Amino acid sequence: MRRTKVAVAVLAFAIAVIGPVVAEPATASAARLIGIDDVSPTRSSVFIESSAMGRTIQVDVLHPAGDGARPSYYLLDGLDPGVGQSTWTNATDAEAFFAGKNLNVVLPVGGQASYYTDWQRDDPRFGRYQWETFLTRELPPIIDGEFHGNGVNAIGGLSMGGNAAFIITTRNPWLYHAVAGYSACPDTTLASGAVMFSIANRGGNPANMWGAPGSPAWAEHDPALMADRLRGKTIYLSTGTGVPGPHESEMKPQLAENIFLGGPVEVGVNTCTAAFEQRLRALGIPARIDFSPSGTHSWSYWQDTLHASWPTIGSAIGA
Repeated sequence: MRRTKVAVAVLAFAIAVIGPVVAEPATASAARLIGIDDVSPTRSSVFIESSAMGRTIQVDVLHPAGDGARPSYYLLDGLDPGVGQSTWTNATDAEAFFAGKNLNVVLPVGGQASYYTDWQRDDPRFGRYQWETFLTRELPPIIDGEFHGNGVNAIGGLSMGGNAAFIITTRNPWLYHAVAGYSACPDTTLASGAVMFSIANRGGNPANMWGAPGSPAWAEHDPALMADRLRGKTIYLSTGTGVPGPHESEMKPQLAENIFLGGPVEVGVNTCTAAFEQRLRALGIPARIDFSPSGTHSWSYWQDTLHASWPTIGSAIGA
């Protein structure tokens, strides 16, 4: 490791609370930097002892080789994240695509079926999930301090990670200039059945996250209900239709189940995206939304939309 057992005390950002259900980083949240492995001059694996989760979390960072202040794009994984690395680097050309760009791409590793949120209770299958606290309080000061982040951030993700990106942004609007969702459904109420099933299908108890659907905590994590907090931010969403498209012969082993589920899942995402677009329009909030005439819920399409989104997201954060 380039840096081993370097203790870094991280204080939470001081902010004004925006509304009654916005996450409140009012107390100091300490995290300890264990070390950084330089995989290459432009890729590093960061190991952080999270106080919130009581475990060491790996975060991969794509970054320029030199110094100089730069923005950061936090890019979240899906329901079944990669082992040892983010699936963004394992199943797409993200590393090559971002090479030469002046930004940090921050890729948390782990968090299966977590929705990158703070769970109300520890889960027998997953343990302690306090991902929102980690991503919004513990991680940014370390990224900015170690990788020259300038405090200008965007957040995005695919599927579950895209849902989470919108949830986190509406609960922490002070932290992000832009938000992106690739085949995501940022309407927690509309997606509640799918959310519950996806957690249970992976061995977790969905009631440990926000309680039963319809409880106040579900409303407090619903971007459709809190969409006004997206006003002034750059927004990107993309969806296919579930109709097989040009990439079906390129099925990624990371999501082999999409051979059977990728079409039906994307049909649901398409419906949800259209509903969320109407919600934004009703509030007069502009967004770029890419509706593809084909495409299933699979990685080759997310690589395409990552590329397509970048002029929108990159310009919003000055990358």
